[in-house]
Amino acid sequence: MLKIDAHHHFWNLNEVAYPWLGPRFEAINRTFEAADLEPILKEVGIARTVVVQAADSYEDTAYMLKVSDTHEWIGAVIGWVNLLDPDETARRLEMYTRHPKFRGIRHLIHNEPDAEWILQPRVIESLKVVAKFGVLFEVPDAYPRHLKQVPTILERVSDLKVVIDHLAKPPIRARQMADWDSQLKAVATSKTTWAKVSGLNTAADHANWAAADLMPYVDFALQCFSADRLMFGSDWPVCLLAGDYRKVFQESAAVLERYSQAEREAIWGKTAARIYNLNIKEGTT
Repeated sequence: MLKIDAHHHFWNLNEVAYPWLGPRFEAINRTFEAADLEPILKEVGIARTVVVQAADSYEDTAYMLKVSDTHEWIGAVIGWVNLLDPDETARRLEMYTRHPKFRGIRHLIHNEPDAEWILQPRVIESLKVVAKFGVLFEVPDAYPRHLKQVPTILERVSDLKVVIDHLAKPPIRARQMADWDSQLKAVATSKTTWAKVSGLNTAADHANWAAADLMPYVDFALQCFSADRLMFGSDWPVCLLAGDYRKVFQESAAVLERYSQAEREAIWGKTAARIYNLNIKEGTT
């Protein structure tokens, strides 16, 4: 079965500034690069990955694209552009989309003090540019601040392709579903939205979590999106705040094993291969 990790990061503290890192995240406040991840991918059988921005900077995007050039298993890159400037967004996307692995953009909207940042008119105009280029817009850590805004974004930019990272970080630790469930369901009504089964361990009790804690949330997402719009992701190295890559992989497998063969194949790899246009040869495992 084809397995793709549709969400992970790299960061090199000597090359790029990551303002959100610091003592609060001591376990991951160091450089993490491809050489650290590659042996684990081989061990668990991941064929391709999608590396996602970890800083709102062009330096971070340039770094990811450079690393992707020398590692075949990196299938796609989600970078960053300045959404506050539609003209700059267009210039940058004109350049980035020439790279064979560039697939979309993300902004760390959960770090913006303004809860309405994403709804600013100039940001909406930039998202229209993103839609025009046909690349993906990924939304991180969207609940409870931003998940409810996604339908509004899609009303204003109807052809925008949106990926919800980490199932929007549902309230797993609190063992609640509302209002996350109604908001996710509203997002899923648009057929230009997808979601990642990723980053759930850090939404749970960091010291004591297992597949059973994740199941109600993944099950609900499956009902909303169907397997053809869901993708597995590790969220490495952020996942190290609550376990490690192997535990995330194993517990995710325990969640997914209850689904049909076709559903498992979609979530493990087929959805990501299609959405990120990974061009993986048939028979790759």
